[in-house]
Amino acid sequence: MSAIRQSARGFRLFDARRVPALVLLLLAGSLPGAVATVSAQDPLASLTTSPQLASAVAGLTVEDAVREALDHNLTLVAERYSVSVARARILTAQLRPNPVLTVNGMFPDSTVYDNDVSPREGVVRTDFLFERGSKRDHRIEVAEAAQSVAELQLLNTIRKTVLDVQSAFVEVVLASQNRALARASLDAFNSIVQVNTIRVRTGDLAGVELERSRLAALQFQNEVRQQEAKLLVARNRLRTLLGRPLSRDVDVADELRRDQTPMDLEAVRARALQQRPDLLALRREEARTSADVRLQIAQGKIDYTISGEFHHQRQGLPTPAAGNMYAAYVSVPLPLFNRNQGEIARAHEEERQAGGRTRALEADIAAEVQAAYTNYSAARDVVDTIESQMLTRARDVRATTEYSYRAGEASFIEFLDAVRTFNETIKSYNEARAEYARSLYELDATAGRMTP
Repeated sequence: MSAIRQSARGFRLFDARRVPALVLLLLAGSLPGAVATVSAQDPLASLTTSPQLASAVAGLTVEDAVREALDHNLTLVAERYSVSVARARILTAQLRPNPVLTVNGMFPDSTVYDNDVSPREGVVRTDFLFERGSKRDHRIEVAEAAQSVAELQLLNTIRKTVLDVQSAFVEVVLASQNRALARASLDAFNSIVQVNTIRVRTGDLAGVELERSRLAALQFQNEVRQQEAKLLVARNRLRTLLGRPLSRDVDVADELRRDQTPMDLEAVRARALQQRPDLLALRREEARTSADVRLQIAQGKIDYTISGEFHHQRQGLPTPAAGNMYAAYVSVPLPLFNRNQGEIARAHEEERQAGGRTRALEADIAAEVQAAYTNYSAARDVVDTIESQMLTRARDVRATTEYSYRAGEASFIEFLDAVRTFNETIKSYNEARAEYARSLYELDATAGRMTP
């Protein structure tokens, strides 16, 4: 957590022979890690893996965050209904046409003919549609393909949500580390202000040096506020992705992913073209449009309507005779104008469109993989450069300036500049590690992997 405090344990700002005993006591008691040099050990060990830093922000791991988002993310909750809707459409496609029942009766109040015959008639008729061209089978095929598309689109939404959660997690960790760095610097310079105040009172330091140290402390105080605001924004974004209410805070484990095995570009590209759910969804959409073409061609075939009819007629007085009649009908539409030409043409165009979209997405995925791999390579190189060269040099510059300041050969401005340079190096290192972790997650998402 306190990068400066941990990494700068050895600073002695003033020569013991030139500083009053009270100042030395204050340095020993209230400035245990205010401004110090990096120990002779590996600077990374003190800056990035110290017990204080590791335990400062303990809580949710990135795997825990992903699992929680998959269960409670509101976008995923809504997207899952699309699969249920697709299943309901399969049920609709499986249904057969309903028969039609017609019942009517005629009860005249007066005679129909001059011979006083007044018939009363009841009619029962049933019509049943016989579909031709395997329309029902094609409807089921289209609906099942649509369900598969919906499932793959849900997987793609999950892929994007996982990447968003992982990126938000990295942002929270980065903001926490930067806030810790700013707080450590603020604590250090607040202690320097206290020491310099005593030195001014004893006449051992000019007043302008005290004002400079106060100004530096105020600058670090502003930096702390800025980093706290960034941390709050990052936590709110992660909380939203997790589906947590505003009343529940988010504490994350202070960890950043770092794979030791290098990624292979061709392997990532091949995996993406095989596993990306959005690409698989478009390929399945091609199959759905092909099934829709077959359905529309089948819809152009005429259907038969078979009807059966029963008549019962009873005459009134004076001749109470009765009789029954049966009839059968076949109705066939004449396809003189509408043979479903428009829907067939529309289905063919959608099939071509789906093929074009698939090819376009394949090209986009290849470009995405290349861009993600470029970002990954650059981030890895930056981390390696900072670790192998910049951290050591920043430590050496700070140690040299410290020695010169103790000997009275360097001014406070030079010392402050060395500390700021060291802080900027650590901040750049934090950002580089965060970018490296993001690039790894982006490569996984681009290749269609759902988990790190």
